Amino acid sequence: MVHLSVTGHSAPTVTEHDHDSTATRRDYLRATAGLATTGVAGLAGCMGGAEAATGTLATQVSDQPGDIGDFETCVVTVAGYWVAPDADGDATGTSTATGTDADADSADEEREYHEFEEPREADLVELQGDRTALLGERELETGTYAFLQLDVTGVEATLADGGAATVDTPGEAPLKFTQSFEIREDARTVFTADFTPVRRGRSGSYLLKPVASETSVSYEATATPTGTNTSG
Repeated sequence: MVHLSVTGHSAPTVTEHDHDSTATRRDYLRATAGLATTGVAGLAGCMGGAEAATGTLATQVSDQPGDIGDFETCVVTVAGYWVAPDADGDATGTSTATGTDADADSADEEREYHEFEEPREADLVELQGDRTALLGERELETGTYAFLQLDVTGVEATLADGGAATVDTPGEAPLKFTQSFEIREDARTVFTADFTPVRRGRSGSYLLKPVASETSVSYEATATPTGTNTSG
C-alpha cells in the first residue's frame, strides 16, 4: 500500500518538477467550479469569522497496489485541495457517496480551495507498503465536511521497462474522496485518501482511481490549543 499525506508545510521527500500545464489546468478547474482560490496561498479555511474555533486537518493519501508494479517512477503533483462543508452536519464516516444529485451539486458549489505555497510532489513507487508522505497541515474551521478533493495537476511516470506512461485522473477532474470527516477544536484530523493507478485496457495509459474501501479518517488530540486561523 502506498501512503501520501496532505498537511501544511511538510512536503514529501521527493524532488520538484515544473509542469507547463499546471497553471492552465488549475485555472480551468477553478473557473468551472465558480470559485476563487484563497487570497494568500497556504491560508487555512475561513468558513466563518477570524475568531472561529479551528482544528487541524492532516491529509494523507495511500495507494493500494493496483498496477503500480508496472512503474519505475510515478510522480504525482498536487497543487492543493478542496473541502466542502456537510449540509447535514452528520459525520457518518462512510466512504460511499450518499444523498441526491442536488445534495452533491450543493456541496460542490460550497467547496473551498486551499492552495499550497508550492505544489507538492511524491513518487508513488517510493511510497508502497505502509509508508506515508505528508503533504501539509492546515487549520480549518470546526465542523463536519462532506468530502475532500485532491487537485492533481500532473503525473510524470516511467514504466519499469523504461517506456513513458500516460497517467490521468478520471475526466481530468480532481480526485474526489467522499469520506465525510470532522474538524474538531484542539484536535488533529488525519485524512488518508487512498488511490491507485489502473491500466486502461490495452491502451497503455492509466487512470488514478480513488479506493473508497481504504480511505479513512482518524483523530488525535493536540498538545496545545490551535487558536484562531493561521497560515499553514
